[in-house]
Amino acid sequence: MERNIVKLQGLNIDSFSFEEAVEYANNVSGQVITLNPEMVNNASNDPDFANIINSAELVIPDGVGVELGLKILGINVKRIAGIEFSHRMIEECAKNQQSVALIGAKPEIVEKAKENLQKEFPDLYITYVHDGYFNDAEEIIKKLKIRQPRLILCALGSPKQEEFIFKIKKDFPDSIFIGVGGSFDVWSGIVERAPEIYQKLCIEWLYRTIKEPKRFKRIFPTLPLFVLRVLREKFIPKGV
Repeated sequence: MERNIVKLQGLNIDSFSFEEAVEYANNVSGQVITLNPEMVNNASNDPDFANIINSAELVIPDGVGVELGLKILGINVKRIAGIEFSHRMIEECAKNQQSVALIGAKPEIVEKAKENLQKEFPDLYITYVHDGYFNDAEEIIKKLKIRQPRLILCALGSPKQEEFIFKIKKDFPDSIFIGVGGSFDVWSGIVERAPEIYQKLCIEWLYRTIKEPKRFKRIFPTLPLFVLRVLREKFIPKGV
């Protein structure tokens, strides 16, 4: 299966359906980026971060804002929720007897996430767990090399998780990495995911903002700025 890449703000985005993205990821190794508008904005101000995104082996449009941005440009690509994609990849590993590593979050959260995932998938083998509080990655890399997990999930927040994965992925030619943000919080049961109606309407961000009002300051400078940049991309020629 070949990638069919579209562009948004100079960034590569794969136009796979959910099932196609899962099939593709099952047959490659490297870095999966779950792209949202905040990351797009960060990339516009940070060429190194933009390079990380464009060097990824798979970039899925996580966040309704990315789907909307592509639609403004006349490109119809459906959103793939990063948490659902990552959960499905865990299920695939359990089914195929492939091991998984969890890196990130607080110690009690990542351990609880491991416990809950193993209850959900009795055949799942989580071979390595480490919290997100580390300064030197060498010990983590050393232990990962011994265990050689197929799937490595990193919950360090963006852009730290993407930078960490980009730095170490060359050492793991048979592994696939996904930056999963706050997914461990949900899988641990510490944070409740938005009700299904919010998920279907692609407004999980609204539910989370209602539950955590402090997110308002982060989201609302980001989304309008993102839309303005996409409109500029559509209507104003490059170099103007």
